[in-house]
Amino acid sequence: MRIVIHAVGRMKAGPEADLCDRYIDRFRRAGSQLGLQFGGIIEPAESRASSPAQRKREEADRLLSYLDGGARLILLDEDGRSLASTTFADALARHRDEGDGLLVLAIGGPDGHDRSLRTHADLVMSFGTATFPHQIVRILLAEQLYRATTILSGHPYHRA
Repeated sequence: MRIVIHAVGRMKAGPEADLCDRYIDRFRRAGSQLGLQFGGIIEPAESRASSPAQRKREEADRLLSYLDGGARLILLDEDGRSLASTTFADALARHRDEGDGLLVLAIGGPDGHDRSLRTHADLVMSFGTATFPHQIVRILLAEQLYRATTILSGHPYHRA
């Protein structure tokens, strides 16, 4: 199963990008042995619409057009469920084992996701109730992807 990160807006070069890349590289190496292929990061530009509702709608439309091929969707949203790392790993394994070919993990823009996307999502998850910059969310997601591979392979990185 290919896993793609869909993150509205570009991540600028710097220590945040370097750390994200480090975890993505670890995930890429460890995941391939488990049938979890990294499919890349899609970075659509933020909408320039005048209202937050319109911006979220435009960004949602772009994401939905990417999902047309039958991809599965996990939304990262502040109102989502807070998952244990083992539960996240189990969700990835379940999608893989059910034969899903593509799983998209979506990080919204500064205004968040349009509510309509929830009906298309298999899971809406959160990294907690605090507000994080999008760069930090990408790092957290990349680390959790790597951690999931270590959990699924029995590697001692996850010490639970």
